[in-house]
Parts: sequence; structure tokens; C-alpha cells
Amino acid sequence: MAYPFQLGFQDASSPIMEELLHFHDHTLMIVFLISSLVLYIITLMLTTKLTHTSTMDAQEVETVWTILPAIILILIALPSLRILYMMDEVNNPSLTVKTMGHQWYWSYEYTDYEDLSFDSYMIPTSDLKPGELRLLEVDNRVVLPMEMTIRMLVSSEDVLHSWAVPSLGLKTDAIPGRLNQMTLMSTRPGLFYGQCSEICGSNHSFMPIVLELVPLETFEKWSASML
Repeated sequence: MAYPFQLGFQDASSPIMEELLHFHDHTLMIVFLISSLVLYIITLMLTTKLTHTSTMDAQEVETVWTILPAIILILIALPSLRILYMMDEVNNPSLTVKTMGHQWYWSYEYTDYEDLSFDSYMIPTSDLKPGELRLLEVDNRVVLPMEMTIRMLVSSEDVLHSWAVPSLGLKTDAIPGRLNQMTLMSTRPGLFYGQCSEICGSNHSFMPIVLELVPLETFEKWSASML
């Protein structure tokens, strides 16, 4: 859950999000070093009148500043591709949930159960209870088991939507006529909030997502009560 004036990412709650945070820090350090070097060279050029004549036309220098950026790009590209392939893998999911976007609410269907589906609407501000979050609470939360591989199938029935939960590193477009899939796994229990991340009309801001990750025993009790 984000907090006011937060500058960084939300705390990672899934292995994929942890990898994304490590990659972000890795890339940011490279950008910081390059920026510091360029700033130092610019400052040096503006504050000294000395010129090193042997470096004005030297093939060695040109070779270095051609090869060095290529090496830096490789150091950024390899971890990026690794995480990209990790995000696309679906390894024997224990549960499948189909998510459908509508104007302007989400509907969920647990495809491993015969009749377990519901719509999830945002709770109006006037109906919120003390401690609940404005524009983020829903009437039906998506209850899922923690520490288990879950496959999310995402689509839409009308316009483009985007199903996103930042703390789990999830964001997938909901496209009419197309079924996108992604893997979800949480390393700890809790409530995880998200919102539609694709402008989908006048009530785009009122399509929150709430995932409630619980132990497997609690999930089984909840699913039995819903059937």
C-alpha cells in the first residue's frame, strides 16, 4: 500500500516484484554513475583552460567511448530479459481466476469451481466504514491462497482496461476478444490494492482492485462458504 509523498516503489510482496526492485536499483546505480561522470567532465571543461592535445584526435579514446556504452547496455539488457521471461512463465498453477473488465467494475470467476463468481464494485465514499480507504475499497474482495502459484486470465467485455496491483508486480491489459494471462504468487498474507491503469471512460478512477491473500485453510473455508 502506498503512503503520502512516497518516492519509491511499494514493498515487494512477490518474487517477481523483488526481482523488479533489484533491477531498478541496478539500473539506477548505472544511471547515477554515468550522470556523475558527465557532470564531472562538464565542470572540468568549464573551470580549466588546459587542453590535453594528445586526446583530441586519438583512436584509443574513440574506441573506449564506443565499447564502454555497449558493455553498459549489455549489463542492463541481460537482467531485463531474464525478468521478462520469468514474468511470462506459468508453472503448474494451483488455481485459475478469470478477470473480466467492465465499465466500470471487475468481475471474477474461479474456473476450478463450478459456480464461484462475483462482481466487484467500488464502495461509495458515503458507505465507507472507519479505517477503510477512499476509492480503493470494494464490496467483494478477491480471496486467494498465499504461497501458491495462481494463474490470472484477464480480458474485457467492452473497452480497454488494465488490471494492475503494484506491490505484486502485476499489470496486464484487459482487451476485448483477447485473453491475457499472468502468474501471481504472494510470499505473505495481507490486503493488496490496485486500480485500473488504462483510461477507459468517465469512471476510470473508480475501478479499484483488492486482493486478500490468506493461508490455504482460510481460503478453503471461504470458498466453501461462497458455494
